[in-house]
Amino acid sequence: MASQDRSNGNCNSSSNMDINDSISRKSEWVRLNVGGTTFLTTRTTLGRDQKSFLYRLVQEAADLNTDKDTDGAFLIDRDPSYFGPVLNFLRHGKLVMNKDLAEEGVLEEAEFYNITELIKVVKERITERDAKQNQTFLKNVYRVMQCSGQELTQMVSTIPDGWKFEQLINIGSHYNYGTEDHAEFLFVVSKECPTLLNGSDEPSDRAKVLQLKGTRI
Repeated sequence: MASQDRSNGNCNSSSNMDINDSISRKSEWVRLNVGGTTFLTTRTTLGRDQKSFLYRLVQEAADLNTDKDTDGAFLIDRDPSYFGPVLNFLRHGKLVMNKDLAEEGVLEEAEFYNITELIKVVKERITERDAKQNQTFLKNVYRVMQCSGQELTQMVSTIPDGWKFEQLINIGSHYNYGTEDHAEFLFVVSKECPTLLNGSDEPSDRAKVLQLKGTRI
């Protein structure tokens, strides 16, 4: 009988442990209703940053007087599309976001939830993005001028600083008895000018490209 009682005692103890484990696992999961969209995650995930609002939400819900919906999910009046990147960052420590989302939107949510590391990461990404958009590169700008054979020497000697000779094109003569002195040429020079990568700010010389063709100096 004693053996049987001990056996029953062990069974009851095991059963109680299973129930406690089940309750513990169940309480680990948390539902959040963010702007009408439900997210299911764990207290461990939400508690990654102990200074964040989400940590306080799962630790001090009663003190925060947080409302819940009919399914028991915590109600948060924020944009759900931007909450996804926030939650994923807490899960695996990386910022992953769709192309149609703006970094500034994620930053606003990170600041609202007070997730320090995410704020830092998003600000760094914004800085890198802006630097890339404002990156400049050198592009050749060409200027074409017409001159006679007599003016050719002067043309060569008066090339402005920064410009270099590219090509001399003989376009013939305007005189029937034309000689080399009366021959006409197109004198082509080029210059490297910085241009914004996104093309929003063209250099002033850009507007002059090929506009001087046919103009005598």
